[in-house]
Amino acid sequence: MTMTTASRTPDRRKSARVPQSLIVARNILTFLLRNPTSAFGVAVLAVLLAGALLAPVLATHDPYVQDLRNALQAPSAAHFFGTDELGRDIYSRILYGSRITLTFITLVSVIVGPIGLLVGTVSGYYGGWADTVLMRVTDIFLSFPSLILSLAFVAALGPSLNNAIIAISLTAWPPIARLARAETLTFRSADYIAAARLQGASSRRIIWRSIVPMCMPSVLIRLTLNMATVILTAAGLGFLGLGAQPPLPEWGAMIATGRRYMIDSWWTVTFPGLAILCVSLAFNLLGDGLRDALDPKQMNRK
Repeated sequence: MTMTTASRTPDRRKSARVPQSLIVARNILTFLLRNPTSAFGVAVLAVLLAGALLAPVLATHDPYVQDLRNALQAPSAAHFFGTDELGRDIYSRILYGSRITLTFITLVSVIVGPIGLLVGTVSGYYGGWADTVLMRVTDIFLSFPSLILSLAFVAALGPSLNNAIIAISLTAWPPIARLARAETLTFRSADYIAAARLQGASSRRIIWRSIVPMCMPSVLIRLTLNMATVILTAAGLGFLGLGAQPPLPEWGAMIATGRRYMIDSWWTVTFPGLAILCVSLAFNLLGDGLRDALDPKQMNRK
């Protein structure tokens, strides 16, 4: 009996050492994979990530090398997705273009999430003139369509990949701020916030330690759903020549250059368009799945 108890003790200690965050992440991933639609989103994003990381290995040609003798070749064993007007392999360019898409997604999320969360929590917690000023600024940004406002910023900053990221970030934070403010207005009157005030916690500490963690699930879901809009906006800027500049294999720019040949060479716009469609759809489905996975009622049912 002693041997049995001693042999079970290390297993319990190992399970106790597993961080709670890893357990939560594993449960969320399991929930997402059980749902066919969210599982599709996870699979597409996994393919996108793998394609971006392994592009030098998976690509069959150099995405920048021109071969005018093979211009506008139909899809074949030599060129899976055909070639463009300069003889460049479209399959390889789409693979390398996934790196640009991931760059947009990552940098915009890193910029938009903290800004929207900071503005929303400060506005909702303090109220008064701070809430009025911050929300009126937010309303000004929300009063313009995001694509039009992005075009205005890029026109002012100049067409480039970095400026497109800045422009999209400047137009994508207001919905996050609105959501964080609404969540903060709900939490600031909670009993545990009042208890923290009675214990002498500063407003900054209460916002950072008590309110921000409670807002994170909703903000994460909103960011995931916004990524589809970010991708479409980035593709729109690239299509208009205001985003990534040639010869970068950005999907929107590829559609812009291929539209002149789309009647006879349908592959020049079809495959970049399908890439944009699949990734945008994947983020929407993943966002819906995360909304269900982070719902306490749904988690309790599981």
